[in-house]
Amino acid sequence: MCGIVGLIGEPKAGPKLYPALFALQHRGQDAAGILSYDFERSQFHLEKDLGLVQDIFTEERQNRLKGSMALGHTRYSTIGTVDKEDLQPLFLSYPYGIGMIHNGNVTNYDEVVDDLRKSKQRWTFSRNDLEILLHMTAVGLTSAKEAETLSQKMATAIRELLVKVEGAYSAIGMLADQGMFAFSDSHGIRPLLVGRKKVGDKFSYCFASEKQVFFGLGYEYWRDLQPGELILVDKELNFYSFELSKKEARPCMFEWIYFAGSETEWHGRPVYDVRLNLGRILAEECQKKGLEIDVVAPVPDTSRAAACRLAEVLQKPYREVLIKNRYVQRSFIVNQPELRKMMVNLKLSPVESEIRGKKILLVDDSIVRGTTSARIIRLLRDSGAEKVYLASTCPPIRNPCFYGIDFPEGKSLIAHEKSEAEIEEFLGVDGLVYLPLERLQEGLGLKSFCSACLDGDYPVPVSTESFMKTRNHNIGGDGKSEVPL
Repeated sequence: MCGIVGLIGEPKAGPKLYPALFALQHRGQDAAGILSYDFERSQFHLEKDLGLVQDIFTEERQNRLKGSMALGHTRYSTIGTVDKEDLQPLFLSYPYGIGMIHNGNVTNYDEVVDDLRKSKQRWTFSRNDLEILLHMTAVGLTSAKEAETLSQKMATAIRELLVKVEGAYSAIGMLADQGMFAFSDSHGIRPLLVGRKKVGDKFSYCFASEKQVFFGLGYEYWRDLQPGELILVDKELNFYSFELSKKEARPCMFEWIYFAGSETEWHGRPVYDVRLNLGRILAEECQKKGLEIDVVAPVPDTSRAAACRLAEVLQKPYREVLIKNRYVQRSFIVNQPELRKMMVNLKLSPVESEIRGKKILLVDDSIVRGTTSARIIRLLRDSGAEKVYLASTCPPIRNPCFYGIDFPEGKSLIAHEKSEAEIEEFLGVDGLVYLPLERLQEGLGLKSFCSACLDGDYPVPVSTESFMKTRNHNIGGDGKSEVPL
């Protein structure tokens, strides 16, 4: 799961994406990149590298990013190492000159690559899912009728792409001397929002994974990109929208539970409000268990809102018993297991005075593999806790995710084929409370969403065997190399 942002109609668009990528840094810390386009000189400018946003985009590099149109990306690697040739944005020189970024996973990668090679004589250079989206767009534009307008050509190209490329993806691209476009898979599984700002009698536009980007750039949040929708903004800032392949909306529920920043919203559901609501429901489930609780405490940071609401409902003191080192990046997305383990130990320090002799209800956003949760519980016990209970705002994660959150094998999940008693024993807790699956809809306030990792209901069917075979050849552009532990 990556962070993406696109900007058109702004002077010095490239440098302005530097602070925008800070707002999306939590969505990817492996690498970052910005591609800008200068309409006056008909030139692209690209800067990308491994590392954090602040380390990559020095003042010198920012100054190279000239033009009024730009794309920005923060990256998670999906599986394995991170190679520079896989970094986004990616670029093709024909037709027009096309640059693109995306967030998501393609589930039929091998099938599309094989078709591109055999029928279109196009070969991929990287192992990034984005490259086939880029090639499919180029193929569609090349084969479009000469009489068609640019917007019609784009609609034809992306309509065919949506039919042939399966999975979950939101993408932003730009065409040399033409403008910017954005599109989403037919179920809208991955987020993409649209912001705009008045420029004379028109608007400049910003596309982003999360709403806080607009605030930082002085834009007004306008609306979400719809499932299967294509938006094109030409160089004169004319706006075109096409509904190409809309199916039932199935937004990823994990955005609200963990991934997204608290300040954003999607499908009209503010993330912070949803997390408060999940905390209320979880409190009701804790009451059913009759737990003896002295204090309620969050696992920093995404579970804070839920823990606060849960403590209010239970009328128990809310305490911070774990202090997070703000200079350590999210262990969720660190690529190497040994490094991730070390960073978990470094990033959370116990407040022993608030732990010793207490019966603590620890609230976390989710429990996936369970290894980090077990370490935290041991840490609390070593610090003198009398009892430790664990409550999760996410129901048990029992199935693989193929859409950008990288737990593609069920056997790696703590809840896969285990009873609640077996999970309690593994974690070493005195009690365990999950948000019930049947109450998740109430918590999210949505009619439909993607909950495949919970119930096995996949919007885009794919088998673990075929997906893992694909991933042996392809390291996608965004998903997690590891999941919350």
